[in-house]
Amino acid sequence: MWFLASIVAYAGSDYTVFTAWLRTPFAASAMVLLLIALFHHTALGLQVVIENYVHSGAKFAAVIAIQLCCYGLAVIGFIAVLRVALRN
Repeated sequence: MWFLASIVAYAGSDYTVFTAWLRTPFAASAMVLLLIALFHHTALGLQVVIENYVHSGAKFAAVIAIQLCCYGLAVIGFIAVLRVALRN
């Protein structure tokens, strides 16, 4: 809800206004928590899909690949938020 309300509130804003908003401690912290929850939930959901529909020996490798990709994207998002939040 927080993210949707923020997107609606800053819908017509330019880049500088949005980055100024993301530099606030609350927004940066909430964005990091959102990224963690989003990619963790994505990894769990894709793992269930693979476990239900892949019936070969590649199941384990596919689950590991999905988890590495999801958590890697979470780290990239975390770094991006920190770069914006800590920019001088």
